[in-house]
Amino acid sequence: MKIKKILLWGGIGLVVLAVIGLLVVALFLDGIVKTGVNTVGPKIVKVPLTLDSIHIGILSGSATVKGLVIGNPDGYKTPNAISVGLAEVSVDIASALSDKIVIHSVHVEAPEITFEGGLSGNNLSKIVANLNETAQSLTGGPSTNAPAPAATGAAKPAKKLEVDDFLISGAKLHVSLTGLGGKEMDLPLPDIHLTELGKGTDGLTPTELVTKVVGAVTDSSVHAVTAAISDLGKDTEKAAQGAVKKLTSGLGGLFK
Repeated sequence: MKIKKILLWGGIGLVVLAVIGLLVVALFLDGIVKTGVNTVGPKIVKVPLTLDSIHIGILSGSATVKGLVIGNPDGYKTPNAISVGLAEVSVDIASALSDKIVIHSVHVEAPEITFEGGLSGNNLSKIVANLNETAQSLTGGPSTNAPAPAATGAAKPAKKLEVDDFLISGAKLHVSLTGLGGKEMDLPLPDIHLTELGKGTDGLTPTELVTKVVGAVTDSSVHAVTAAISDLGKDTEKAAQGAVKKLTSGLGGLFK
């Protein structure tokens, strides 16, 4: 009888400890993730990166991110490249115990993106180049003097990611064209919708995922800027034709 009571109270004690542990994780996980992002993020993109706050719902598998700002590479004058006010993430909790974490959805609402430079070179393309360099440094093959993988010990591989649905909506593009005397304009961007990232494979590393997303943002921005430059050219051509027509008309009257 005493043994049953001991087992009963021992079981209750374990449950209480588990609940306390869960509460501790819930209270401090947000700060841990925020610190991790602010510490590791700049090393991945090679530009300043800050995260204001993040709230993680462990039981619901959801997260809310606020105030994510990606700065500009050296040599660019605008304050930052990408500013995200709010992003919501939904994660498959069960996948957290596997080698690949499945993220059901990511929704980035109304980010502000700055395009500084020209079509041949700009701040966004530089950040993508930085990401590619980081990815290559992390996945590059061992040097001739490096030990074989089997001899390096049983290092646990980093978890991969799968994102089923990634949506960026309501984005605003701030353009500063250095090739046109620093002409500035604001352009709306169409929704950027990416699906099945890392699906059906071993998944993507965090660096590979960020590279794909920032690459899609860059492509969309370049297309918008190209169209805007084309419209500027048409307007300039029309203005020039109007000026020539007016001048010709005036000269005709003078000759008469």
